[in-house]
Amino acid sequence: MTSEREQVEGAQQEEVQPEPMSLAMASDVIFPSDWQHCSLEDAMDAIIDYRGKSPTKTSSGIPLITARVVKDGRILTPDEFIAPEEYEEWMRRGLPHAGDVLITTEAPLGEVAQLDGRKVALAQRLIALRGKPGVMDNTFLKFLLKSQPIQDALKARSTGTTVSGIRQSELRKIQLPIPTIEEQHAIAHILGTLDDKIELNRKMNGTLEAMARALFKSWFVDFDPVHAKAEGRDPGLPAHLAALFPDSFEDSELGEIPTGWSAGSLADFALLNSESWTKSTRPRIIQYVDLGNTKWGRIDSITQYASNDAPNRAQRILRGGDTIVGTVRPGNGSYALVTEDGLTGSTGFAVLRPQIPEYQEYVYLAATARDNIYALAHLADGGAYPAIRPEVVTATRVVRPPHEVVERISKSVGTSLAKMAFNERESRTLTAIRDSLLLKLISGDLRVGKAAELVEAAI
Repeated sequence: MTSEREQVEGAQQEEVQPEPMSLAMASDVIFPSDWQHCSLEDAMDAIIDYRGKSPTKTSSGIPLITARVVKDGRILTPDEFIAPEEYEEWMRRGLPHAGDVLITTEAPLGEVAQLDGRKVALAQRLIALRGKPGVMDNTFLKFLLKSQPIQDALKARSTGTTVSGIRQSELRKIQLPIPTIEEQHAIAHILGTLDDKIELNRKMNGTLEAMARALFKSWFVDFDPVHAKAEGRDPGLPAHLAALFPDSFEDSELGEIPTGWSAGSLADFALLNSESWTKSTRPRIIQYVDLGNTKWGRIDSITQYASNDAPNRAQRILRGGDTIVGTVRPGNGSYALVTEDGLTGSTGFAVLRPQIPEYQEYVYLAATARDNIYALAHLADGGAYPAIRPEVVTATRVVRPPHEVVERISKSVGTSLAKMAFNERESRTLTAIRDSLLLKLISGDLRVGKAAELVEAAI
């Protein structure tokens, strides 16, 4: 029987690092013969990292970009700041500009994003790169660094055992294939068009989720309609909806809740880990969902394995409508609403399957409410791998409204969640197209004109 620590994304294991190898050895890609090759150092106008003593962290000021907020080609919202008066001392090696490309040099290695016009400071394990005018287009550089051949070259020159990193001296030696600046502009525009659509989907989903969570909180946490009716105010709902809510409160173990409702837990609405594969029942091909690829409501990627090659922790059978919540480091927000059948989840997930279809939205929004995720994080223990038992997730305390009210929230937010699911599937498809086009464009298998036609058809 595997331990909980072994079940969840596995302990980091030491790896023997290979000797540095050339770009040609790092990948099967053969670059177009008319492209030039030069070291990253020679193609850059500026290579910037931090220097100096650690600045004073403040609650506001200049955002400090850390390696952990550079993710999937974009910069997540920073949560650390430095005092403005310390900015120039901290960044005395050079000031980052809009368009500069950031690359993480450690943990994880090789994450790439591009700066907008905001004034930011760079933390450790980050380097800003700025291409020479007329030699390297910064947006092309961003995509080039994300390509598999360059990622392979980064890994080949990295060092370390449990944590792999690359020294700046080695980063400067990476060989870059460089087409004409005009072709760089064209490739950057083509791939950037796909990125723009992916980003638009992300922003739309953020708005849709915020609306769904606001309605859930209003009805089932703050009880706004009940307060309004109890105070003789208009609850701001159509008459048939307002009639579903009482006009008074009663005491419960959760505190005051609407009269006629009761205190309960997620176990009243969902089954826990109801289906799992065994070695004899595993399908021939496993579409695997891992904790590391599931963040704050999004399944960023799905990995396909042959049954015999899949990780031992690939056991949870997932079906459309399930809510998955990571039980290791639950504060990391490894949760999502599953929207398709045929997936297999890690044993590091608690899989909540609604007892009836009308519970789907309630279970997802309740289980993954930010306060409940923080509560799970507080309950986690285990040193380097703080974790909770799956049963702790279904023990989360919630109110039990009448069925008609739960059914109503399902109808009210179901359309939004369905649209979010569509956008996520579309974004995964566009990401796969982008990555495939990138490889074909830099290998010369596809010319710019044909790639532009494919992008136009895709979006």
